Amino acid sequence: MIERIDTLCMKVKSVEKSSDWYEELLGFSVVFKGEGYRVLRVGDGSNVPLTIEEGNITNNVDQSYPIFYSKDIQGLYAKLNAHNVRVSELNDDGVNHFFDFFDLDDNKLQVCYFKE
Repeated sequence: MIERIDTLCMKVKSVEKSSDWYEELLGFSVVFKGEGYRVLRVGDGSNVPLTIEEGNITNNVDQSYPIFYSKDIQGLYAKLNAHNVRVSELNDDGVNHFFDFFDLDDNKLQVCYFKE
């Protein structure tokens, strides 16, 4: 049901400053701008982008977490619910469908779906 890791997500204090830093210092390029976050292409050969997301970086709740991609996000959501896995609401921001879920050690993971 999960096809790949979609992106790696990391909290930053300022999306604008961090985006500029990654672009200027490391040569990353912005491939998508959303409110409070940026998706950055890492090099030319990487298929896994880095998403920087503005947030409180001193709180463990805001840890970095992987975002997985699933074409059957609703089926996966139902399966996790059926297995009593803690999940957030299934969200739709107009571009992405996504939800958070937590492993046995309460580590946050996320699944998304968008039309490619």
